Amino acid sequence: MAADFNWAVGGEAGDGIDSTGKIFAQALSRAGRHVFTSKDFASRIRGGYTAYKVRTSVDKVQSVVDRLDVLIALTPRTIEENLEELHEGSVIIYDGERTTMQDVEIPDEMIGIDVPLKRLAEEAGGAIMRNVVALGAACEVAEFPIENLDSALEKRFKDKGQKLVDNNKEAARAGQSYVADEYDHEFDYDLETTEEDYVLLNGDEAIGMGAIAAGCRFYAGYPITPATDVMTYLTGRIERYGGHVVQAEDELSAINMALGAARGGARAMTATSGPGIDLMTETFGLIATSETPLVICNVMRSGPSTGMPTKQEQGDLNQMLYGGHGEVPRFVLAPTTIDECFWKTVEAFNLAEKYQLPVYLTADLSMAVTEQTFSPDTFDMDAVEVDRGFVVDEADIDDHMSDSGGFQPHEITDDGISPRAFPGTADGAHMSTGLEHDEQGRRTEDTEMRVEQVDKRNRKVETAREREDLSPREFGDADADTLVVTWGSNEGALAEAVEFLAEDGIDVRVLSVPYIFPRPDLTEDIEAAENVIVVECNEQGQFADLVEHDVLERVDRVNKYNGVRFKADELADDIKASLAEGVEA
Repeated sequence: MAADFNWAVGGEAGDGIDSTGKIFAQALSRAGRHVFTSKDFASRIRGGYTAYKVRTSVDKVQSVVDRLDVLIALTPRTIEENLEELHEGSVIIYDGERTTMQDVEIPDEMIGIDVPLKRLAEEAGGAIMRNVVALGAACEVAEFPIENLDSALEKRFKDKGQKLVDNNKEAARAGQSYVADEYDHEFDYDLETTEEDYVLLNGDEAIGMGAIAAGCRFYAGYPITPATDVMTYLTGRIERYGGHVVQAEDELSAINMALGAARGGARAMTATSGPGIDLMTETFGLIATSETPLVICNVMRSGPSTGMPTKQEQGDLNQMLYGGHGEVPRFVLAPTTIDECFWKTVEAFNLAEKYQLPVYLTADLSMAVTEQTFSPDTFDMDAVEVDRGFVVDEADIDDHMSDSGGFQPHEITDDGISPRAFPGTADGAHMSTGLEHDEQGRRTEDTEMRVEQVDKRNRKVETAREREDLSPREFGDADADTLVVTWGSNEGALAEAVEFLAEDGIDVRVLSVPYIFPRPDLTEDIEAAENVIVVECNEQGQFADLVEHDVLERVDRVNKYNGVRFKADELADDIKASLAEGVEA
């Protein structure tokens, strides 16, 4: 029996693949098993190959691997697409009564389970439940108690009436019974259950949850893959805390609405992907020069232009670091795990208000759509701290008035951080403009004031370097000669790749960097290593370029940009290959 179990369902867009996978993932989670999911979907509503994969274990899982134990194949292409991940003893569940599946050939070393999914679903109440029949069949193959599937079905369909819930339970049992009655085979799987209670959520949901916990009370956005789930999560939830979600007519409207809310004193954010970031760039400069705190979430996908909207890539790094006309001070945070999406969202709001700057909070498609299990205490709301920064009220506003008696929202200070007064504060009326301005916010072209304001705004970044802990996360062998550096969603795959490498006698030290700008100084770490490899999902090695710029040394690179995330075993092989190339050189 394998230490972990890998399952997938595949078919065409519109076949209910996502809901089927989510039901099974929830059932596993509710049974006290760890879950890590992966999705492969086309950028269309119907047609085109799509799949939902689940890796599960009683131990924590942080990545996908090149292995499939059970595959529910709704189309012949599903088998073709996953053939390299199937192995001797893999089980393929399919409906041989379907016209397209009648001539399907199951490789000799694999086990084909022909289940009349549609017919059994119709007998249970409707053909639409054929995928649930397949889930019941999978439960029998994996020796997974079907009662755990019942709770997931209730959660999914309870709002549509008890009859529908009962019909789905009947459909699942029809699939289970058919396999038990028709196939006298001892399958090599037995999914252990535990008493653990896990939370199952994806990166977008964790960002939305973090925003609410941080006190965000206004969100404006325009739907775009793969950032839409942030807005979906907030809708109906943020209102419970006095907040509002607005679906704007486009990305320009979204960021300008969020800017207006932030000027009004609310914690505000927007979320988009690369094409939306392009459109928001001009307002991004206005946010910085007006010194308005705002969080902009960028969930990256393959580009450029429309690119591959439903595929993985970390190609927006340079855009977030350098995008905008003129020199724009900013922060760029990149959570490296799904749970960190929650905590880094809280931190992004705090940084935005402490330093009165725009903050890019960046995830990517793999992190956004991946669902993973966590202990509920991972998201301890009592540990959330809100820091609204240098806010003045009636009691101390007199300390920040000009000689003429006007409040100075752009006051020149040693640390670059000026006082902030919320609307309605007595004597706090002021203006800010996209034009260069003096300390009171009045436009100016005075050369000395221009220099003072530019230096003041940039000084905030240097202040943050001194005050904030920008340390990377470290794991692996601290004394290893090989150092691997990464950022973003690659951490999970890399954490498990370290284990694969250790089995081959290769020890590595890993630094996972969530702070892109400002970022930690890795000079000493890199100088101490014999081999340095930077891992990322883009072609040019954008983060590797930053590392080389900072430390003035060349590094090796492992890059992937085919639209698919790193897998743990694959990444271990890539690192071994990189080390071998270094030896040959």
